[in-house]
Formats: sequence, C-alpha cells, structure tokens
Amino acid sequence: MASAHQRALDLHRARYGTTPTRVASAPGRVNLIGEHTDYNDGHVLPLALPMRTVITVEPTEGDVVLTSESFGEATFDPDNPASDSVGWARYVHGAVELARGEGYGISPWRGVVTTDVPVGASLSSSAALEMAALIAACLHGQSPEPAALARLGQRIENEVIGLGTGIMDQLVSAAAVDGAALLIDCRSLETRPVPLPDGVAVVVVDTGTRRELETSAYDERRADCAEAARLLGVAALRDADPDDWQRLEGRVAMRARHVLGEQVRVAGAVEAMIAGDLVTLGRLMDQSHDSLRDDYEVSGPALDAMVSTARGLPGCLGARMTGGGFAGCIVALVTGDKVDSFSEALAAAYQAPAAQPSTEPVAVMAVRPSSGASSELVT
Repeated sequence: MASAHQRALDLHRARYGTTPTRVASAPGRVNLIGEHTDYNDGHVLPLALPMRTVITVEPTEGDVVLTSESFGEATFDPDNPASDSVGWARYVHGAVELARGEGYGISPWRGVVTTDVPVGASLSSSAALEMAALIAACLHGQSPEPAALARLGQRIENEVIGLGTGIMDQLVSAAAVDGAALLIDCRSLETRPVPLPDGVAVVVVDTGTRRELETSAYDERRADCAEAARLLGVAALRDADPDDWQRLEGRVAMRARHVLGEQVRVAGAVEAMIAGDLVTLGRLMDQSHDSLRDDYEVSGPALDAMVSTARGLPGCLGARMTGGGFAGCIVALVTGDKVDSFSEALAAAYQAPAAQPSTEPVAVMAVRPSSGASSELVT
C-alpha cells in the first residue's frame, strides 16, 4: 500500500480536482517505558513511529471541508465551537478553535485526512491527528514550537474531547528526533533525545484488540494517583520517594508503587541505553509490564498472552504492554539479528485468549524511531 502521504495527495486530487498547497503530518508513538507516569508529572521514554497521519491543505472561503479515507466527510464553520462537531472531526475542529484562541492565523481550508497509525491500538492515533490538525490549521507559517503545540494538543483531549490525559503522546509526536527515543520531563516539558543502541530493534506487536480509552478505567487510575499524592503530602507522585508507597494502603498503595517504581525504571532505562546495556533495558521493560499488570491493573488477557509469547522466543530481550492499556499493542526489544525470525515465530505462535479475541489482524512491525510533526509545501 502507498504511504499515507501519497494516498493523501492522490485522494485530494481525486476528491477536489486540484493539488493541495501544503501537507501537514505527524507520527504516532510507542512508549518504550514510563507508562502512566506522565499525568503524575513524571518521566517517560517514548519514540515516534514511522507511521503518520497526514492532512492536505488547500485554502478556501467559508467552511473547513475535510474528507477522511476511512471515516467519511466533515464540514464545519471555523467560527463555531468545536462542540458542534462529532467523531474524528471534533479533534480537527478543536485544533482550529484552540489555535485561534492563542492568536495563530487561521483560515478555512479543504483537504483530506489519511493515516497509517492503527486507530485504538494504543499507538496515539489521536495525538497524531491533533498535531497534524494544528499544523494544518496554522496556514501562515505561524505553527507553535513543539512544547506549545503539544500543550494545545493536550487541551484538545482535556477540554474538547473530555479525557484527562497527560502530555506525553502530543509532545513526542511534536518533538521527536529521528533515530532516538525522547526522554520527556512531563512537568517542565524538557526533552532529551536518547539514541537507540546498535544491535537492537524495537518491535511493535498489535494484538488486534481495541479499546476506547473514554470507557476504560483511565480516569479511575488518575484519581487514585491524585489521592496517593494527597495522602503523601506532595504535589504529584513524582515528588515522592520510591518507597513512600509503603505509607499507603490498599488500591492507592498499589497505584503509587507502580508509578514510583516506573520513575526509577525510566532512569535506569536511559542509563542502560547510553551504556548499550541491552540486557538491563530488556529486564526493566519486563518489570514495567509486570507492574502494570499486577499493581496498576491496566493490562488485559491479549496483552499478557502476547507478552508471554514474545518473551519465550529467541532474540527477545524484554517485552511489555504499551499505551493506556486493556487492549492494543505490546513493544518488544529484540536483538538485531533475530528480528525476522522473531517476527515470524511470534505471528505463528500467538494464540488469542478466549477472554479477549482479536477483532483486527495481528500485526508485527519492526520500527525505527522517526521524526516529529512537520509541514511541507507541495511542488
């Protein structure tokens, strides 16, 4: 299949009979380690995927008119509130509304939306759409810097969609560096590229299961963390000591134990990557999954089964669920010489559990860290 970029150009010409003036795009992400620490003001270590969401731009008069290759058409008046739109169009309408509110020059346009990022697979398809939409909406070269772009994207999630997510997904989609994971301080928004060591590959595995984050227990987990921070007398869990979870009880103690342990694991993962210590990096990924499964309780039957299968194959150094949880994808660290055999063996060996069968095809994808959101003129 042609890339999302080429499909967008082709669909624009077929739909409107013209060539767009500009193309905006942004990547999805996979998180190596640092899960559910972002909204606790902690550290995360994601990387941008080569799969991107693309929006073509051709200035027009009046309404914004968009065609999605998968989800139909949408038209909205940019002067109206984003609450008037529904579905995927609300993300784009929210980008227009919030960017305009920050003083960026917004003009109506028509275009198409294509994506290679699997939707609902915990690979941040929504953040990719938000970043691409914000860049598309800023028609006069006034696109915000990555941190400001990410904050606007987070506001789309929080204020327009109504989901209390952190900022990790938007910031890595906006600011990622080719060839490197991105260490993000989710309080200061400082970022630091951490190159992927030689001799290893990141393999993303889609279990073919899907979840809607809005209907998950995400908000409950966030509330548990806020309660833990309150009981510990800190602004956010990142400010607590690693063993402070022992001062808590019950479910809140479990949530805090995961977050505080994950903070330590992220720091250890960065050190391991810099030192080229792949065994330690893989071990920390394994520990992260086990903590997410047992203490944070956001894994699921399919994720656990895929992680277990991956860990049993030659070349796998570590594997864990990635993203919000409950369904979607895992990420595995695999020695470079075993990537092909690992991928083939995993696809053949995995058996979907009866408790959570796959609704989409299982896919195994070796990925290279890619660059963040961008805009380019069509020549």
